[in-house]
Amino acid sequence: MEETGIGIWGVPLAIFAGAIRVSTPFIFVSLGETITERSGRINLGLEGTLVFGAMTAYAVAVMTGSPTLGVLAAMVAGAIFGVIHGWICKFPKVNDIAIGIAMMQFGLGMAFFLGKSFIQPVAPKLPSIALGGWSSTPQIQAALNINVLFFIGAALALFLFWAFKNTRIGLILRVVGDSTDAARAMGIHPDRVRLLAAAAGGSLAAIGGAYLSLYYPGSWNEGISSGQGLMAVALVIFARWNPIGCFLAALLFGGAGALGPALQSVGVTQGYYLFYAAPYVLTLVILIATSSPTRSLAGAPGALSLTK
Repeated sequence: MEETGIGIWGVPLAIFAGAIRVSTPFIFVSLGETITERSGRINLGLEGTLVFGAMTAYAVAVMTGSPTLGVLAAMVAGAIFGVIHGWICKFPKVNDIAIGIAMMQFGLGMAFFLGKSFIQPVAPKLPSIALGGWSSTPQIQAALNINVLFFIGAALALFLFWAFKNTRIGLILRVVGDSTDAARAMGIHPDRVRLLAAAAGGSLAAIGGAYLSLYYPGSWNEGISSGQGLMAVALVIFARWNPIGCFLAALLFGGAGALGPALQSVGVTQGYYLFYAAPYVLTLVILIATSSPTRSLAGAPGALSLTK
């Protein structure tokens, strides 16, 4: 009976497990971009930050034997990338999008150049929490073997949702994001706030990269990201700059990304690979659905402009 039950629930169980694994990088990158965009600045360079963070975490973990130090090193590297982006974008007539694309290419190039010697060595993996010990079924045990970063991401989403509404820092971030002039009238330095927001966003994006290289898939190679940093920008828009919405949307994206492997795991051998494109199709649908020349996006920071 247990085998029959697993057969019936095999695909949903595989999608559930895959959604958690695949969604974790999306959670951190989207939360980081939410902080950045809430300050009135957009950063399209997080793809480069994600990949450079993955390389940095893997390299440090290989050299030190500690995946925790790898994650911390990635956070520092991501913060530096964010500071560079924020510092350049503060100058007049500088286009946020152009700088973001340049930073993306810079991060990718640096990661590929510095990471070549770390493709072969094996780094220790990040720990996970086994929540399926109550079951004797291997599939359930594997599905409920969840990395600690997923829980940290969930807690961070709840904290940011509360902090944006109930803390002084959250208020400052929202004021700067809604109106530069109003922020200056209150004695707030918008460029300084946006610089710090970009640093925080870059640091979180790098954690997503560290997860990729140190847990799932758990290796370093030049194609590790598959565009997740860019897709996270669409995810933030879809979530309306709401941290909890980002978390839920990341699970949706993760579930879409898990369709192909889930079908393959239950023996589907024809056409399953088409479902690997599901996250990209979902991104395209979201961008089309949220685009309108006649109405503004609900929840969009007032100072956030894709044309400045």
